[in-house]
Amino acid sequence: MSSEKSGFEHHDLKDAYILPLTASSPELATNPVLYERPNLNYRSLGPRNKLFQRLFLLVSALCVAYIGYGSLSRPCTTSIHGGKQGTTGSTAKPLGPVPPSEHSDVCPQPKALRPSKHAALEAQLERVYAGETYRLQAYKALSGAVQIPTESYDDLGPVGEDSRWEIFAQLHEYLEETFPRVFETLNVTKVNTYGIVLHWQGSEESALPVLMAAHQDVVPVEPATADEWVHPPYSGFYDGEWIWGRGSGDDKSDLIAGLHAIDALLEQGFQPERTFVWAYGFDEESSGRQGAGSIAVYLEETYGLGGIALVLDEGGGAYGTPYGEDVIFAVPSLSEKGYLDVKIEITAQGGHSSVPPKHTAIGLLSALVVEIESNPHEAALIRGGGPYNYTQCTAVYAPEYPERLRRLARDSVESDGALEELRDALMEEFPRFEAVLRTTQAVDLVQGGVKVNALPEKVSAVVNHRIAEHSSVAELKEHFIDVVVPVATHFNLSVEAYGQNVSAGSGKGGHVILSDAFGTGLEPSPVTPMGENDPYQVLAGTIKATIETAEGYDASGVVVAPLLQLGNTDTRYYWNLTRNIIRYKHLRDIDRFNGAHTVNEAVRATGWIESIRFLTKFILNCDEHL
Repeated sequence: MSSEKSGFEHHDLKDAYILPLTASSPELATNPVLYERPNLNYRSLGPRNKLFQRLFLLVSALCVAYIGYGSLSRPCTTSIHGGKQGTTGSTAKPLGPVPPSEHSDVCPQPKALRPSKHAALEAQLERVYAGETYRLQAYKALSGAVQIPTESYDDLGPVGEDSRWEIFAQLHEYLEETFPRVFETLNVTKVNTYGIVLHWQGSEESALPVLMAAHQDVVPVEPATADEWVHPPYSGFYDGEWIWGRGSGDDKSDLIAGLHAIDALLEQGFQPERTFVWAYGFDEESSGRQGAGSIAVYLEETYGLGGIALVLDEGGGAYGTPYGEDVIFAVPSLSEKGYLDVKIEITAQGGHSSVPPKHTAIGLLSALVVEIESNPHEAALIRGGGPYNYTQCTAVYAPEYPERLRRLARDSVESDGALEELRDALMEEFPRFEAVLRTTQAVDLVQGGVKVNALPEKVSAVVNHRIAEHSSVAELKEHFIDVVVPVATHFNLSVEAYGQNVSAGSGKGGHVILSDAFGTGLEPSPVTPMGENDPYQVLAGTIKATIETAEGYDASGVVVAPLLQLGNTDTRYYWNLTRNIIRYKHLRDIDRFNGAHTVNEAVRATGWIESIRFLTKFILNCDEHL
């Protein structure tokens, strides 16, 4: 892209809880792939209440809540490592003012992991990434990608039929011009026209490939908010500290960082032993069906079921210091909540509004909505489950943590009363934590009525649900029916729930239909195992090594605390490829301005360089240690 478009002409460019387990479900532990892609004849592994695992949240001003993940599968044999170098085998030192308690065995930490075979290459790339010339070129590459408005809409038609997809061809052209070495050296496959799959063949054909993913699309910019942006939403403007624009954080930052890492390794002559694959979808922000959904089919045909060693995609809660500046918590996500939109439709007799019934269809719908909101799903804190384990972890390692919670966490190991008190105290202390402990429900869409003097004959509402890891789509539907039927009976409404008639009123007052609003019901994801020899350990060790060797690192240590992701990513289509799926964006929480999906999205340029450092170390570590 030209400098006139890049925004660079405006600035002087010179000037968590770690618990390695195999899985609480024997089926998860023995079968590498037991899940079909969602919405494609998904089959569950049985009662989801056997999968209480790895949850919780790092609370910060604009964060979403997440769930930590773990198990008590082995005692703690390592400590959190401090020190500027953070190399494997470095001397451990205590974490800040909080000494490990007698329960510190619930939170073992991996050692920082750095490549030994490729140590010289790693050192050389560290020098490259620290150079001002390299950094300015990297910033410009991200800026140029942000300028291309690859917006993803919920109503997009099929590729080839809807002209709004064509902007992605412009992005492809830009990527190929900006990273010619990558696109000329690696095998490139285009899937469903705009999906990009890069294949870097390793010398060891028996080693399962590692898959890294990102998405090319961004959420649309609301035209009415355009004037609220500090810099235009597609300017890619670099002001000397921040790179501004839609996609700078979600997710073109990961897309461009990955291409930079590949390019830098190619330039240094690196030849991997393990095969590496990159998958770049193009509609993650809407559904992922045409992008990652198509790519998943291609990858399964190419590598087979269970044919991938590890998948790394966007997500997680980045890293930061939510419990005091002395300890850094890094927060990859090892699972995702499930999803279901339930549509409530009521049909009733119409007529002139001058002779209304006691309750119009809108009134009946309102009664149902009030009852639904008055009956939230129960919160659960269960020993061995994610929220519980993460709470134990923070109670041990967080320098600034409420003493009451620290005491309750210790007592809850054996006391049921303390466990219940801890559950309630967590929701009181951290209000967002309530969304972590239960299946959430939000009435987001309402339709009804066409004229002020005509009684509405058909009205509807859609309730959005994010299904807790310990629950399921079936359990959610059953709960919904249990709430609706008494109200329907009271108003003499008949009920059809998901295609089946349910015993309720006679129907003289009207008819209620419950359905999956958009056919997008999704079970909670499989949970990535954290065993001592599982691929997760390579990711966690890489995170620690990257943070501990970063410029200016001065914390006492790094806690890698896996979480549950509340939203869904493209990984929902990759369950058949591997049970080792990790969602993580290597950015400090303070290096993202104003969050994602809103005005003034921006990423701190120097902080984003850390993403390139992390991905480089991750590739080298996977090649050597996986």
